[in-house]
Amino acid sequence: MSPTSSSRRELLRYKPFDRMLHWLVAVGFILAGLSGLAFFHPSFFFLTNLFGGGGWTRILHPFVGVVMFAFFLVLVLRFLRDNLPAAADAQWFSQLGAIVGNRERPSADVGKYNGGQKLVFWVMVLSLLALVVTGVVLWRPYFAPQFTVDILRLAVVVHAVSAFVALLAAVVHVYAAIWVKGTVRAMTRGTVSHKWAAHHHPAWYRKVTGSRT
Repeated sequence: MSPTSSSRRELLRYKPFDRMLHWLVAVGFILAGLSGLAFFHPSFFFLTNLFGGGGWTRILHPFVGVVMFAFFLVLVLRFLRDNLPAAADAQWFSQLGAIVGNRERPSADVGKYNGGQKLVFWVMVLSLLALVVTGVVLWRPYFAPQFTVDILRLAVVVHAVSAFVALLAAVVHVYAAIWVKGTVRAMTRGTVSHKWAAHHHPAWYRKVTGSRT
């Protein structure tokens, strides 16, 4: 029996610690997003009620963002190796039309993550890094007074664009997880079926089971 197998019919894909990190990042992302959106446009200001009013929302937003990024950084370090570019990524992207159309296609020899998942991973890394850097620059009263008005204006624009990109990547991530049947339980129960793994991630399946097919 493979050490990654939790039963004869299931494979362990994520350990409890990895799942905990994932959900901590997800909750932090939602809280940071809602508190930030509250100040993006007056029509969203009502969201400050979720955090105790405008004053508390302004105070909590950067702290929530920093804590979320700290958990995200640990998650990145744990998942980094499996998200490095590989030859199979190009093959996966060449089949993207068939994948989106849910048509039968020859499977790319995908490892633990396919090209799309890796793209989302790196988009999140870059956008959240931009968010935390610009967020620190804009953080009043601690850091913002150290920068010129022009730098602060630029930071506001980069912060807003990065937030939009991160939100878009998160929506794609959630949609794809729901759309591909059997994926969500990997982050809820930690396991996937042998059939799911062999079909969607054949190279990873061979690695964890020792199978030659």
